[in-house]
Amino acid sequence: MRALFISDVHLGCGFSRTQDLFDFLGRLEPDRLYLVGDIVDGWKLKRNFVWTDTASYVVRRILGMLKRGTRVFYVTGNHDEFLRGFSPHTFGHMELADQFVHVTVDGRRLLVIHGDCFDHLTRHAPWVYHLGDHAYTLALHANAWLNAARRLFGYPYWSLSATLKSKVKRAVNFVNDFEHFVARHTRMAGCSGVVCGHIHVPAIRKIDGIDYYNCGDWIEHCSALVEHLDGRIELVGMNSFPPATGYDEAETPLLPEFATSAFDLG
Repeated sequence: MRALFISDVHLGCGFSRTQDLFDFLGRLEPDRLYLVGDIVDGWKLKRNFVWTDTASYVVRRILGMLKRGTRVFYVTGNHDEFLRGFSPHTFGHMELADQFVHVTVDGRRLLVIHGDCFDHLTRHAPWVYHLGDHAYTLALHANAWLNAARRLFGYPYWSLSATLKSKVKRAVNFVNDFEHFVARHTRMAGCSGVVCGHIHVPAIRKIDGIDYYNCGDWIEHCSALVEHLDGRIELVGMNSFPPATGYDEAETPLLPEFATSAFDLG
């Protein structure tokens, strides 16, 4: 594929689906890899930071891509804002910046940005946003207990936090406002489309004539965006590609089996 876009991995957070991301990255060889913010969860450095072996394997896999010629573009987000003091900067085949412009094979200019700059809470009242982060973490804890009980009774995975986002009026309004702010800024930047993350809601849609792409996250949805060689951009899940064959065994340590939910955009 020509380009792969992932965001909101939150390495260091106990809910990060590092095993799934590790397996997913092992199936792909993109020409360009865009890390669209919140890859490392710097907020957790101060409390409840959990760095697992699989988190290290994810980093090794990305470094392996670099070694084989993939260009990596790291976009800073609000959870890894500690990197903004170093941007823009280039480390060999890896570039760090607050935003990039990706030109598709068919000539479209896509603004690649995390999206937290459009969140007025992040900019003007960060303590409120941190409070929201605590609430989201509590929802994820409740989600884990709830789905453990559902599995006992043979019910499929169900996302409490995703349901709250889709049902609670304030959350729906926030998502809609965010998307329109992003589209407006993209037009002002002279681009025809935007790739972002931040709100953990994977999507491909047209907003006011702008192509809007959101990568989703690797906490619940395990989703990403890919640009194929013909310029087509697709939203994919962790099981969208067959397992790799003949992969470098030195970069593929044996990992314990990890129970995961099916890819769900709901």
